[in-house]
Amino acid sequence: MTRTTTFAVTIAGMLAVTVVSAHHAPGSLGTVRIAEPVMAGGTTLEPGVYEIRDTGEHRTALPGQSAESMVWVEFIANGKVVARDGAEILSASDQTVGTAGRTSPARPRVDRLKDNEFVRISTYRDGSRYLIYLRPMQR
Repeated sequence: MTRTTTFAVTIAGMLAVTVVSAHHAPGSLGTVRIAEPVMAGGTTLEPGVYEIRDTGEHRTALPGQSAESMVWVEFIANGKVVARDGAEILSASDQTVGTAGRTSPARPRVDRLKDNEFVRISTYRDGSRYLIYLRPMQR
């Protein structure tokens, strides 16, 4: 009986992981040009062109958010991962009033926010909007 219970729990756990990660599969979110040095996950990203990739791994959600609302993204330069940070995911239908308009799915948009305290990268993929918030480096 113990073996059957262990097997059932293992299978249930594997299915739960599949369901959670299936909603946002790994893949490219596009290429972005960053015009100034910013911090991404504790790493300085110098001005340049970066591919952004959804890792398919979910971050711990903030209180009140769904388990699938946060994912890890990677910044890639010259074929190498140079930084990793979090992205918030919103359903395209959940886009709130007052946010920037929809960007082309192939082109992430970079905006300065809140008296230049943040740089936001927004992009769309598979009906979801990804928001990445980075801090500009002090000059």
